[in-house]
Amino acid sequence: MTIRAAIVDDEPLARRRIRNLLMEAPDVEVIAECANGKDAIESLEESPPDLLFLDIQMPEVDGFDVLQAIGVGHVPVVIFVTAYDQFALRAFEAHALDYLLKPFDDERFGAALQRARERIRQQQGNDLDRRLQALLENVREDHGYLRRLVVPSGHRSIFVRTEHIDWIEAERNYVRLHVGGRGYLLRENLTRIASALDPATFCRIHRSTIVNVDRIQSVEPLFHGEYLLVLEDGTKLTSGRSYRRSLHALMGKQG
Repeated sequence: MTIRAAIVDDEPLARRRIRNLLMEAPDVEVIAECANGKDAIESLEESPPDLLFLDIQMPEVDGFDVLQAIGVGHVPVVIFVTAYDQFALRAFEAHALDYLLKPFDDERFGAALQRARERIRQQQGNDLDRRLQALLENVREDHGYLRRLVVPSGHRSIFVRTEHIDWIEAERNYVRLHVGGRGYLLRENLTRIASALDPATFCRIHRSTIVNVDRIQSVEPLFHGEYLLVLEDGTKLTSGRSYRRSLHALMGKQG
C-alpha cells in the first residue's frame, strides 16, 4: 500500500525537511505541498491524502482553519507540526493526536510516521474524526471569543481575523466588516457578533455600529451624550446616546 501524503507549512525549510525525510520511506508518496492555508484547503478538497502533515501557526488561515474548512472526515490521519505552543501540545496529547514539535529530529519523525502507518492500516477513521472534532471544539472553547470570521465570496470563502477588523456596521439582515479599506458582507446579526467579540478590543457605540478600539484616533463630544469618533484611516463614526456608558468606560470616565 502506498500512502499518499500532503505537506502544509508556510516555512520552505520545514516543508523541505519533511519532504526529504519522506523520500526515505518507500511506502510514502508526497502528492501535494502547500505554503499557506488557503491553498491547502483547495488542494485537500480536490485530492484528499491518506496522511497530512499540517502546520498550526500559519498567517491568515491557520491549521485549525484548514481542518474546519475541509471537514475532519476528509483527512484520515493528521500529524500536526508546531513551534512552541503549550496550549496546542496539551490539546493534542489530551485527544491522542500526534504532533511534531519544531525542531524535531529524525527519530521523532520516524516514530510519528510509524504510528500514522498503523492508524492508516487499521482504518480507524471514525475514531479519528471524533478526536479531531473534539480538538476543534476544545480550541474554540479555550479562546472564548471569536478569532476569525468566514465570509462567503463567490465560489470561495475568505477568512477574516477579528483583530484586522476596523469597524462593523449593520445592513438589514447582514453586517459589513470594514477591514483595511475593504468591505465584506456577512449574513449575521450585529447583536450576536457583538456578544462573540472580545470586549477588550471591540466596543458597540451605536445600535448599528461596532468599532475596534485600537483603531480609534480621537473622540470628540457632540450633543446630548453623543460622540464623534475618528479612526486612524479618517473614518468618522457617531455614537448613540444609549451607548455612552460604553464610551465612558473606554475613556476611563464614570457615569
